[in-house]
Amino acid sequence: MNSEMQLPDEQPALRMLPMPRDLNAAGDIFGGWVMAQVDVAGSIAAMRRTRCRVVTVAVNTFVFLQPISTQYLVSFYSRVARVGNTSITVDVEVYAETGYENTRVLKVAEAQLTYVAVAEDGSKKAIAAQ
Repeated sequence: MNSEMQLPDEQPALRMLPMPRDLNAAGDIFGGWVMAQVDVAGSIAAMRRTRCRVVTVAVNTFVFLQPISTQYLVSFYSRVARVGNTSITVDVEVYAETGYENTRVLKVAEAQLTYVAVAEDGSKKAIAAQ
């Protein structure tokens, strides 16, 4: 189990409140739900950097650090790790927080995904230097 921590200083790419439909039989949030939101958060960072459509080509790593229960606000922080000619790699960290007066913050997952910049016709597109 992770010890409690603070949220990162930057704004999250995505912040979600899981609903009861997102629970598995044990009462925890489905891992697939978390994975889908990680992909969305990663693609936001990739689209902001490339200024075009991107598609996911690889989930390089994905680690669940602990389960997420209901009533947790889940925040997804994404940062560009590498930019290639047509691909971009993004790191995503997932934090869950609960409580009102005594807030608990836990890092619950981390992942690295690779996206490819895509032109309107669906072909790979070169990523402009910044």
